[in-house]
Amino acid sequence: MIEALQFEFMQNALLAGLLASVICGVMGTMVVVNRIVFLSGGIAHAAFGGIGLAFFCGWPYLAGTIGFSIVAALVMAVITLKAKHRADTIIGVIWAIGMAVGIVLLDLTPGYNVDLISYLFGSILAVSDSDIWTMVGVGAVILAVVFYYYNDYLALSYDEEFAQIRGVKVKTLYILMIVMLALGIVMIIQVVGLILVIALLTIPPYIAEKFSKSLLQMMVFSGMLSALFTVGGLWFAYEFNLTSGAAIILVAGAGFLVSLGLEQLLSGGTLKSGR
Repeated sequence: MIEALQFEFMQNALLAGLLASVICGVMGTMVVVNRIVFLSGGIAHAAFGGIGLAFFCGWPYLAGTIGFSIVAALVMAVITLKAKHRADTIIGVIWAIGMAVGIVLLDLTPGYNVDLISYLFGSILAVSDSDIWTMVGVGAVILAVVFYYYNDYLALSYDEEFAQIRGVKVKTLYILMIVMLALGIVMIIQVVGLILVIALLTIPPYIAEKFSKSLLQMMVFSGMLSALFTVGGLWFAYEFNLTSGAAIILVAGAGFLVSLGLEQLLSGGTLKSGR
């Protein structure tokens, strides 16, 4: 794979993967700790409506997708806060409507010839220089906000009632977190596609949680694992001519299985030593 790095598209793919890993490390940790995986899936699939809107209106892909995804995320966040007992149903409806809107708008787009597979399973090899800079900007904003409100998000993630007692604006920070999640998801869709984005958001944090003693450690370790899975997936994709997004997720899945095996091995060893 080293020789492949002489090509600009491979350099951009590697940079995009590493930038996505930073976003996954931070926002994926927030997703796992706050148990909003289903909501994340809703945002990811609703984002397809933004893809369709962008092509129908002739807008840049990122502009249309980010705008649509943020609106969908805000609706989901408000519903989650106002009607938690019905949140999963309504998120599922928005999820389906978003995808349906995207498909219909693409059908109505004159001269439509877009490769849907690239959006469903990622198009990391087609990431441009402008996309890289957009990812840098989005990543910087996410990092700045999360670490500025780190203590508040720490309290919110583990004990919402305690956070309210401390005077934390729980609802405002929750909505802000969902908006950042929407931004992160749109960025990661370019790497692994909207179908596989949830795997990259959840597998590294799930593994990292077992070996971390703090939220910050979990974010850092998760980001490192995401980078490892991404680089490993790109290598497999290059060597065996595979779809890069799927290869990245397969590597992450292998890491997940290894972590489960290690967990069972360690727990078995603990039980034996206890006897």
